[in-house]
Amino acid sequence: MYALIVSASVPFVLLASVMGLSWWEDHILPAAPAEPVDTPVEAPSVPAAPAQHAELPRADPASTRESPGAD
Repeated sequence: MYALIVSASVPFVLLASVMGLSWWEDHILPAAPAEPVDTPVEAPSVPAAPAQHAELPRADPASTRESPGAD
């Protein structure tokens, strides 16, 4: 019977913990500064040159090769 009570109360416990963390974040943690601190501007990440794909070697399976003594 206790297993049913515990398993049924898990969603409510998770909801209460999320709501408690949300309240804690809003009321306890310090507020963000009004103006952002000078942040360095990052250059856009554009590749210098397009990627060159290497050509794969041609596969010649042994089953399709002709053997020297075959008629």
